[in-house]
Amino acid sequence: MPKVLTQAQVDDFHEFGYCAPIDVMSEDEAHALKLRVEAAEAAYPEDLSPTNRNNTHLAFTCVDEAAHHPVIVGAVSDLIGEDILLYGSVLFFKEPKSTGFVSWHQDATYMGIEPHTFITPWLALTPSNPQLGCIKAIPGSHKDGIRLHHDTFGEDNILTRGQTVAEVDEAAAVDLILRPGQMSIHHARTVHGSMPNHSNERRMGIALQAYMGPDSRQTIGEHLVQVVQGCDSGGDFAVLPRPGTDRDAAGLKARTQANANWVDILYEGASKVRAY
Repeated sequence: MPKVLTQAQVDDFHEFGYCAPIDVMSEDEAHALKLRVEAAEAAYPEDLSPTNRNNTHLAFTCVDEAAHHPVIVGAVSDLIGEDILLYGSVLFFKEPKSTGFVSWHQDATYMGIEPHTFITPWLALTPSNPQLGCIKAIPGSHKDGIRLHHDTFGEDNILTRGQTVAEVDEAAAVDLILRPGQMSIHHARTVHGSMPNHSNERRMGIALQAYMGPDSRQTIGEHLVQVVQGCDSGGDFAVLPRPGTDRDAAGLKARTQANANWVDILYEGASKVRAY
């Protein structure tokens, strides 16, 4: 029996390739976390600029605590088992009335991780709805394998390469609407994306991309992970530490190493490399 998710939520994930909404924390707790993230942004703007929001869990305790939140970890274990590794994280912020969007894509396409059993929780720190540019997902698309993508490097496309699925039935898309403190979880092959933020509010979320089991392997670059739970038997991966304090020496080193590795992985075979 699942520990955090209901059986209906587990069934939804396997049937549709996503599950939402999932309660993680109260709105007050989410607001407190949001304030900590914003304080870190104000104190260290270069470390959390729009082109430097990958793997902040390795250097900032507020994101690290979210990555190891017992409800998130419990929900993940309901879907992939007790032994859990974390590949990385991304802060997805959309400013009010901004043009940034995320094109239709599958996470498994460029992450170089096999097998495609890894999953990504997306934790909302603010409301996330169609007006603010919430995630949209195509139900059942995770069952079809990897689809053809092409790189656009679009100026307003938030993705690294602007990678885009060639053909998507947008009429089938489902909005994953979340209140602050709720999350969605999607499968590695689920086709998803999001539209611009047309509201007067900032949309803020943390993508924990992604949790996987110890049988996962990196086919491009180094296999750098953080151990979240279990995995005592070891595996084909190098373990990165949790930060003791914000921007401690070990955390900054780990984040620099992970981000450099991501460039090698995410831009493998690309015609150019962007600043993130």
